[in-house]
Amino acid sequence: MRTAAVIVSAGLGRRFGAAKHEALLAGRPVLEWSLEAFHSIPDIGGIVLVLRDTARGEALRLRFPKIISVAPGGAERQDSVRSGFQELEPGGWDVVLIHDGVRPLADGRMIRRVIEAASASGAAVPVIPVEDTLKEVAGGMVRDTLDRTRIFRSQTPQGFQYAVLKDALAEAEKAGFSGTDEAALLESMGRGVAAVPGARSNIKITTPDDLKIAEVYLDAI
Repeated sequence: MRTAAVIVSAGLGRRFGAAKHEALLAGRPVLEWSLEAFHSIPDIGGIVLVLRDTARGEALRLRFPKIISVAPGGAERQDSVRSGFQELEPGGWDVVLIHDGVRPLADGRMIRRVIEAASASGAAVPVIPVEDTLKEVAGGMVRDTLDRTRIFRSQTPQGFQYAVLKDALAEAEKAGFSGTDEAALLESMGRGVAAVPGARSNIKITTPDDLKIAEVYLDAI
């Protein structure tokens, strides 16, 4: 089974105050932790890196030879994913993983779960349960308490059969639909997406405090 990963790190980092993928985690840029996680998995035969600064990506190719291409980021996340996906040769890949480059602690076992589920069902997303009580609020007033047993937090990598993701991106572009993640594109088409167990350590670096949390997880490994 031929699996490729598209790692997207093209955000501006407005909330963080700088490029999050270049922030240091235990002395190494966040993006390098993400690349190492995927580069070390034998099942993954190629990586496409999506960056605003493609020159930085070309330098990383020397250290991570599985990087087969560096693509420019777009205005929105979906544009960046499409840019990276277009670098993959049609017919060359069975499964494509889409991963946020600022999730540096992706677990190898979780990644393989996503690959297996996507291969079997067409699409898969790692999720973790929500433990807090959730309230629906409108106009400053609580309207309802949601059933948290049915609500999960999604993570990446999200996995897709090549043809499934190709169709989803094309359909979304045609319909002018923008999803917050790739699974949402399939949901908008009425297609099912398998849910597999994610990992609590697989956090997304959004604020400087998240780096401190990631370091705690690293110390525990």
